[in-house]
Amino acid sequence: MTGALPKLGFLGLGWIGQNRMQALLVDKACEVVAFADPSPEVQAKVRELAPQAAVVNDLDALLAQGLDGVVIATPSAMHAEQCLQALDRRVAVFCQKPLARTAQETRAILDAARKADRLLGCDLSYRHTEAMRRIRNCIVEGEIGNVYAVDLVFHNAYGPNKGWARDMRLAGGGCAIDLGTHLVDLALWVLGAPQVTQVRSSLYAHGRRLPAGADEVEDYAEAQFDLATGTTVRLACSWEISAGRDAVIEAHFHGSRGGASLRNRNGSFFDFVGERYEGTRTTVLAEPPDAWGGRAVVDWARRLQAGARYEPAIESLVQVATVMDGIYAR
Repeated sequence: MTGALPKLGFLGLGWIGQNRMQALLVDKACEVVAFADPSPEVQAKVRELAPQAAVVNDLDALLAQGLDGVVIATPSAMHAEQCLQALDRRVAVFCQKPLARTAQETRAILDAARKADRLLGCDLSYRHTEAMRRIRNCIVEGEIGNVYAVDLVFHNAYGPNKGWARDMRLAGGGCAIDLGTHLVDLALWVLGAPQVTQVRSSLYAHGRRLPAGADEVEDYAEAQFDLATGTTVRLACSWEISAGRDAVIEAHFHGSRGGASLRNRNGSFFDFVGERYEGTRTTVLAEPPDAWGGRAVVDWARRLQAGARYEPAIESLVQVATVMDGIYAR
Protein backbone atom coordinates (compact mmCIF):
# COMPACT_ATOMS: atom_id res chain seq x y z
CA MET A 1 0.00 0.00 0.00
CA THR A 2 1.10 3.59 -0.57
CA GLY A 3 -0.54 6.89 0.27
CA ALA A 4 -3.67 5.93 2.20
CA LEU A 5 -3.54 5.55 5.97
CA PRO A 6 -2.86 1.91 6.89
CA LYS A 7 -5.85 -0.04 8.15
CA LEU A 8 -4.77 -1.52 11.47
CA GLY A 9 -6.13 -4.05 13.92
CA PHE A 10 -5.07 -4.22 17.57
CA LEU A 11 -4.66 -7.42 19.58
CA GLY A 12 -4.30 -6.92 23.35
CA LEU A 13 -5.13 -3.50 24.76
CA GLY A 14 -3.77 -3.22 28.26
CA TRP A 15 -2.01 0.00 29.26
CA ILE A 16 0.71 -0.24 26.64
CA GLY A 17 -1.60 -1.34 23.83
CA GLN A 18 -3.91 1.60 24.52
CA ASN A 19 -0.95 3.97 24.72
CA ARG A 20 0.33 2.85 21.30
CA MET A 21 -3.12 3.15 19.74
CA GLN A 22 -3.49 6.65 21.17
CA ALA A 23 -0.06 7.67 19.79
CA LEU A 24 -1.07 6.51 16.32
CA LEU A 25 -4.38 8.38 16.51
CA VAL A 26 -2.77 11.60 17.78
CA ASP A 27 -0.29 11.49 14.89
CA LYS A 28 -3.07 10.57 12.43
CA ALA A 29 -0.89 7.65 11.36
CA CYS A 30 -3.54 4.96 10.87
CA GLU A 31 -7.16 3.99 10.59
CA VAL A 32 -8.22 1.80 13.52
CA VAL A 33 -10.40 -0.84 11.88
CA ALA A 34 -10.88 -3.37 14.68
CA PHE A 35 -9.54 -4.56 18.01
CA ALA A 36 -9.66 -7.63 20.23
CA ASP A 37 -9.31 -7.81 24.01
CA PRO A 38 -11.21 -10.11 26.38
CA SER A 39 -11.85 -7.46 29.07
CA PRO A 40 -15.20 -5.60 28.91
CA GLU A 41 -13.62 -2.73 30.86
CA VAL A 42 -10.81 -2.46 28.31
CA GLN A 43 -13.28 -2.65 25.44
CA ALA A 44 -15.22 0.28 26.91
CA LYS A 45 -12.04 2.40 27.22
CA VAL A 46 -10.93 1.60 23.68
CA ARG A 47 -14.33 2.46 22.26
CA GLU A 48 -13.72 5.99 23.57
CA LEU A 49 -10.45 6.16 21.62
CA ALA A 50 -11.77 4.53 18.44
CA PRO A 51 -15.58 4.55 18.43
CA GLN A 52 -15.72 3.51 14.76
CA ALA A 53 -13.66 0.34 15.26
CA ALA A 54 -15.21 -3.12 15.27
CA VAL A 55 -14.84 -5.19 18.44
CA VAL A 56 -13.96 -8.80 17.62
CA ASN A 57 -13.16 -11.90 19.64
CA ASP A 58 -9.71 -13.00 18.48
CA LEU A 59 -6.90 -12.72 15.94
CA ASP A 60 -8.74 -14.80 13.36
CA ALA A 61 -11.61 -12.33 13.42
CA LEU A 62 -9.17 -9.41 13.26
CA LEU A 63 -7.44 -10.82 10.21
CA ALA A 64 -10.79 -11.14 8.45
CA GLN A 65 -11.19 -7.35 8.52
CA GLY A 66 -9.01 -6.60 5.48
CA LEU A 67 -6.11 -5.19 7.50
CA ASP A 68 -2.81 -3.78 6.29
CA GLY A 69 -1.22 -4.45 9.65
CA VAL A 70 -1.80 -5.68 13.19
CA VAL A 71 -0.39 -4.31 16.46
CA ILE A 72 0.21 -7.08 19.02
CA ALA A 73 0.46 -6.33 22.74
CA THR A 74 -0.33 -9.69 24.32
CA PRO A 75 1.63 -11.88 26.80
CA SER A 76 5.06 -12.91 25.51
CA ALA A 77 4.17 -16.60 25.16
CA MET A 78 1.61 -15.69 22.50
CA HIS A 79 3.83 -13.48 20.34
CA ALA A 80 5.40 -16.13 18.12
CA GLU A 81 2.18 -17.95 17.25
CA GLN A 82 0.25 -14.70 16.71
CA CYS A 83 2.97 -13.11 14.56
CA LEU A 84 3.21 -16.27 12.45
CA GLN A 85 -0.56 -16.38 12.03
CA ALA A 86 -0.70 -12.75 10.83
CA LEU A 87 2.29 -13.09 8.52
CA ASP A 88 0.85 -16.28 7.03
CA ARG A 89 -2.12 -14.12 6.03
CA ARG A 90 0.34 -11.57 4.56
CA VAL A 91 -0.51 -8.91 7.14
CA ALA A 92 2.29 -6.65 8.44
CA VAL A 93 3.07 -6.93 12.17
CA PHE A 94 4.16 -4.59 14.95
CA CYS A 95 4.76 -6.55 18.16
CA GLN A 96 5.60 -5.66 21.73
CA LYS A 97 9.01 -6.70 23.02
CA PRO A 98 10.31 -9.27 23.38
CA LEU A 99 9.36 -10.29 19.86
CA ALA A 100 9.64 -13.87 21.11
CA ARG A 101 10.88 -15.81 24.12
CA THR A 102 13.91 -17.40 22.42
CA ALA A 103 16.21 -16.96 19.45
CA GLN A 104 14.59 -19.99 17.80
CA GLU A 105 11.13 -18.40 17.98
CA THR A 106 12.58 -15.09 16.79
CA ARG A 107 14.15 -16.70 13.72
CA ALA A 108 10.84 -18.38 12.86
CA ILE A 109 9.03 -15.03 12.91
CA LEU A 110 11.73 -13.39 10.77
CA ASP A 111 11.60 -16.26 8.28
CA ALA A 112 7.83 -15.84 8.00
CA ALA A 113 8.09 -12.07 7.53
CA ARG A 114 10.75 -12.52 4.86
CA LYS A 115 8.69 -15.18 3.06
CA ALA A 116 5.55 -13.03 3.15
CA ASP A 117 7.57 -9.89 2.31
CA ARG A 118 5.71 -7.95 4.97
CA LEU A 119 6.96 -5.19 7.27
CA LEU A 120 7.82 -6.48 10.74
CA GLY A 121 8.38 -4.11 13.64
CA CYS A 122 9.09 -4.52 17.35
CA ASP A 123 8.48 -1.98 20.09
CA LEU A 124 12.09 -1.21 20.99
CA SER A 125 10.91 2.16 22.17
CA TYR A 126 14.03 3.40 23.99
CA ARG A 127 15.82 3.71 20.64
CA HIS A 128 13.39 6.53 19.94
CA THR A 129 14.17 8.70 22.97
CA GLU A 130 15.83 11.93 21.91
CA ALA A 131 18.59 11.27 24.44
CA MET A 132 19.45 7.88 22.92
CA ARG A 133 19.30 9.18 19.35
CA ARG A 134 21.83 11.89 20.18
CA ILE A 135 24.09 9.53 22.10
CA ARG A 136 24.15 7.16 19.14
CA ASN A 137 25.01 9.98 16.75
CA CYS A 138 27.79 11.09 19.08
CA ILE A 139 29.28 7.58 19.19
CA VAL A 140 28.85 6.82 15.48
CA GLU A 141 30.60 10.09 14.64
CA GLY A 142 33.53 9.13 16.86
CA GLU A 143 33.18 11.95 19.36
CA ILE A 144 34.11 9.78 22.37
CA GLY A 145 36.58 7.57 20.50
CA ASN A 146 36.62 3.79 20.68
CA VAL A 147 33.92 2.47 23.03
CA TYR A 148 35.59 -0.21 25.15
CA ALA A 149 33.00 -0.68 27.91
CA VAL A 150 29.24 -0.26 28.37
CA ASP A 151 27.31 -0.30 31.66
CA LEU A 152 23.55 -0.94 31.48
CA VAL A 153 21.15 -0.66 34.43
CA PHE A 154 17.38 -1.05 34.77
CA HIS A 155 16.16 -1.39 38.35
CA ASN A 156 12.40 -1.25 38.86
CA ALA A 157 11.06 -0.73 42.38
CA TYR A 158 7.91 -2.55 41.29
CA GLY A 159 7.23 -5.76 39.42
CA PRO A 160 4.70 -7.05 36.90
CA ASN A 161 1.17 -7.57 38.21
CA LYS A 162 0.30 -10.19 35.60
CA GLY A 163 0.75 -13.82 36.61
CA TRP A 164 2.07 -14.89 33.20
CA ALA A 165 5.07 -12.54 33.59
CA ARG A 166 6.33 -14.64 36.52
CA ASP A 167 6.00 -17.95 34.70
CA MET A 168 9.19 -18.99 32.89
CA ARG A 169 7.25 -21.02 30.31
CA LEU A 170 4.98 -18.11 29.43
CA ALA A 171 7.38 -15.15 29.72
CA GLY A 172 10.68 -16.75 28.75
CA GLY A 173 12.34 -15.27 31.83
CA GLY A 174 12.00 -12.63 34.51
CA CYS A 175 13.46 -9.15 34.89
CA ALA A 176 16.29 -9.81 32.42
CA ILE A 177 14.03 -10.51 29.44
CA ASP A 178 11.46 -7.95 30.59
CA LEU A 179 13.81 -5.02 31.23
CA GLY A 180 17.18 -6.14 29.94
CA THR A 181 15.97 -6.77 26.38
CA HIS A 182 15.69 -3.02 25.87
CA LEU A 183 19.20 -2.40 27.18
CA VAL A 184 20.89 -5.21 25.26
CA ASP A 185 19.23 -3.91 22.11
CA LEU A 186 20.41 -0.36 22.80
CA ALA A 187 24.02 -1.40 23.29
CA LEU A 188 24.15 -3.52 20.12
CA TRP A 189 22.25 -0.89 18.09
CA VAL A 190 24.60 1.91 19.12
CA LEU A 191 27.75 -0.16 18.54
CA GLY A 192 26.74 -1.44 15.11
CA ALA A 193 25.78 -5.02 16.09
CA PRO A 194 29.28 -6.54 16.45
CA GLN A 195 29.56 -10.27 17.08
CA VAL A 196 28.95 -11.41 20.67
CA THR A 197 31.69 -13.84 21.71
CA GLN A 198 30.77 -14.80 25.28
CA VAL A 199 27.87 -14.35 27.72
CA ARG A 200 28.03 -14.86 31.50
CA SER A 201 25.28 -14.25 34.04
CA SER A 202 24.10 -14.62 37.63
CA LEU A 203 20.35 -14.76 38.29
CA TYR A 204 18.63 -14.41 41.67
CA ALA A 205 15.10 -14.89 43.05
CA HIS A 206 14.24 -13.40 46.44
CA GLY A 207 17.94 -13.17 47.27
CA ARG A 208 18.74 -16.76 46.25
CA ARG A 209 21.11 -17.45 43.40
CA LEU A 210 19.39 -19.65 40.84
CA PRO A 211 21.11 -22.62 39.18
CA ALA A 212 21.67 -22.48 35.43
CA GLY A 213 18.54 -23.33 33.49
CA ALA A 214 16.21 -22.90 36.49
CA ASP A 215 12.46 -22.87 35.86
CA GLU A 216 11.94 -20.09 38.42
CA VAL A 217 11.99 -16.54 37.05
CA GLU A 218 14.59 -14.16 38.41
CA ASP A 219 13.94 -10.81 40.07
CA TYR A 220 17.60 -9.73 39.94
CA ALA A 221 20.07 -10.35 37.14
CA GLU A 222 23.67 -9.49 36.44
CA ALA A 223 25.27 -10.34 33.12
CA GLN A 224 28.32 -9.57 31.05
CA PHE A 225 28.84 -10.16 27.36
CA ASP A 226 31.96 -9.60 25.33
CA LEU A 227 32.06 -8.34 21.75
CA ALA A 228 34.44 -9.28 18.97
CA THR A 229 35.56 -5.64 18.92
CA GLY A 230 37.01 -6.06 22.44
CA THR A 231 34.17 -4.16 24.10
CA THR A 232 32.74 -5.46 27.38
CA VAL A 233 29.05 -4.89 28.14
CA ARG A 234 27.79 -5.22 31.73
CA LEU A 235 24.10 -5.44 32.60
CA ALA A 236 22.20 -5.28 35.91
CA CYS A 237 18.42 -5.25 36.22
CA SER A 238 15.78 -6.08 38.79
CA TRP A 239 12.16 -6.07 39.87
CA GLU A 240 10.98 -4.92 43.31
CA ILE A 241 14.39 -3.70 44.44
CA SER A 242 14.85 -1.12 47.20
CA ALA A 243 16.11 1.59 44.87
CA GLY A 244 14.93 4.59 46.88
CA ARG A 245 12.95 5.71 43.83
CA ASP A 246 10.60 4.25 41.22
CA ALA A 247 13.34 3.25 38.79
CA VAL A 248 17.01 3.53 37.92
CA ILE A 249 17.52 3.37 34.14
CA GLU A 250 20.99 4.07 32.75
CA ALA A 251 23.21 3.29 29.77
CA HIS A 252 26.82 4.46 30.05
CA PHE A 253 29.23 4.24 27.11
CA HIS A 254 32.93 4.57 28.02
CA GLY A 255 35.18 5.65 25.16
CA SER A 256 38.90 6.26 24.67
CA ARG A 257 38.29 10.01 24.33
CA GLY A 258 35.26 10.52 26.57
CA GLY A 259 31.92 9.10 27.57
CA ALA A 260 28.19 9.40 26.99
CA SER A 261 25.19 8.32 29.01
CA LEU A 262 21.44 8.01 29.13
CA ARG A 263 19.95 8.48 32.63
CA ASN A 264 16.41 8.72 33.91
CA ARG A 265 15.66 11.84 35.90
CA ASN A 266 14.30 11.71 39.47
CA GLY A 267 13.41 8.03 39.24
CA SER A 268 11.05 8.58 36.30
CA PHE A 269 10.16 5.82 33.83
CA PHE A 270 9.65 8.46 31.13
CA ASP A 271 12.06 11.41 31.60
CA PHE A 272 15.60 10.90 30.26
CA VAL A 273 18.73 13.01 30.08
CA GLY A 274 21.46 12.43 27.52
CA GLU A 275 24.98 13.66 28.33
CA ARG A 276 28.47 13.58 26.85
CA TYR A 277 31.56 13.68 29.07
CA GLU A 278 35.10 14.88 28.52
CA GLY A 279 37.18 14.70 31.67
CA THR A 280 35.21 16.66 34.28
CA ARG A 281 33.16 18.53 31.68
CA THR A 282 29.54 17.56 30.94
CA THR A 283 27.64 18.55 27.81
CA VAL A 284 23.88 18.02 27.87
CA LEU A 285 22.71 16.36 24.66
CA ALA A 286 18.99 16.08 25.45
CA GLU A 287 16.64 16.47 28.37
CA PRO A 288 12.90 16.29 29.11
CA PRO A 289 10.23 16.85 28.03
CA ASP A 290 10.28 14.27 25.27
CA ALA A 291 7.15 12.40 24.16
CA TRP A 292 8.94 9.26 22.92
CA GLY A 293 6.69 6.38 23.99
CA GLY A 294 4.75 5.91 20.75
CA ARG A 295 7.44 6.85 18.24
CA ALA A 296 8.39 3.27 17.33
CA VAL A 297 4.85 2.28 16.35
CA VAL A 298 4.22 5.58 14.55
CA ASP A 299 7.46 5.11 12.58
CA TRP A 300 6.37 1.58 11.61
CA ALA A 301 2.93 2.83 10.51
CA ARG A 302 4.46 5.64 8.43
CA ARG A 303 6.76 3.17 6.67
CA LEU A 304 3.82 0.85 6.09
CA GLN A 305 1.88 3.75 4.57
CA ALA A 306 4.83 4.47 2.28
CA GLY A 307 4.74 0.92 0.94
CA ALA A 308 7.58 -0.65 2.93
CA ARG A 309 7.85 -4.43 2.83
CA TYR A 310 10.26 -6.72 4.71
CA GLU A 311 13.28 -4.81 6.02
CA PRO A 312 16.45 -6.81 6.92
CA ALA A 313 17.31 -4.38 9.74
CA ILE A 314 14.83 -6.25 11.94
CA GLU A 315 17.21 -9.24 11.89
CA SER A 316 19.25 -7.59 14.66
CA LEU A 317 16.62 -9.03 17.02
CA VAL A 318 18.09 -12.51 16.53
CA GLN A 319 21.33 -11.26 18.07
CA VAL A 320 19.46 -9.70 21.00
CA ALA A 321 17.49 -12.91 21.56
CA THR A 322 20.70 -14.97 21.36
CA VAL A 323 22.24 -12.86 24.13
CA MET A 324 19.10 -13.41 26.22
CA ASP A 325 19.36 -17.18 25.59
CA GLY A 326 22.94 -16.95 26.86
CA ILE A 327 21.83 -15.13 30.00
CA TYR A 328 19.33 -17.92 30.69
CA ALA A 329 21.82 -20.68 29.73
CA ARG A 330 19.47 -22.02 27.05
